[in-house]
Amino acid sequence: MKQGMIVLLNGTSSSGKTSISNELLAQKDIVFHHLSVDDFIKDFFNNKFLVDIEPAREIAEQTIMEIMFDPINSLYYATVKLYSEMGLNVIVDTVIDNDKWFNDCLNAFNDHPTLLIGVICSKEELIRREEQRGDRNIGLAVSQFNQVYSIDEYDVKVNTEELTPGECADKILRFVKSKQAFTAFKKLGKRNVKAASEGACES
Repeated sequence: MKQGMIVLLNGTSSSGKTSISNELLAQKDIVFHHLSVDDFIKDFFNNKFLVDIEPAREIAEQTIMEIMFDPINSLYYATVKLYSEMGLNVIVDTVIDNDKWFNDCLNAFNDHPTLLIGVICSKEELIRREEQRGDRNIGLAVSQFNQVYSIDEYDVKVNTEELTPGECADKILRFVKSKQAFTAFKKLGKRNVKAASEGACES
């Protein structure tokens, strides 16, 4: 069985990745599975892996996330890779907003058919969406913007201000059905990781 396709949606929080994912899941021509890093983290912590442990001192939730998030993110990428190895097409719904995660992603998916999608949205619209959503810190997407969109080459680019989620999904599907090679991800090079950087946990 051939490896499954990895559809890597590159965009900030609130750029429209999940809405596009839902449209891809709803269509019947190609079967996709959706792996959201937000859901992945929630599932991990909902297993209550600390439930029977009585801490000797108080520890803030933010401290837990700082300690655990890089390993969880690596496990997330490994799970995506496993889906592909099992011949399943998987949509990657995450935010790659630091160089370490970028390199980890490159390492994990380099030998797999990875379709790189740019999910583009302006800073002004991102702020408007955050205010409308009410479940994101205002300015989160803008803080991610320069790092996330430092990638300048994609197999497919969709602007979620100009296209509906359905139209974005259709554009992606047309490219897949055209049988064109997935080349953009292969052209990416590793980055120098100067210092550990904190990433946002929300996509």
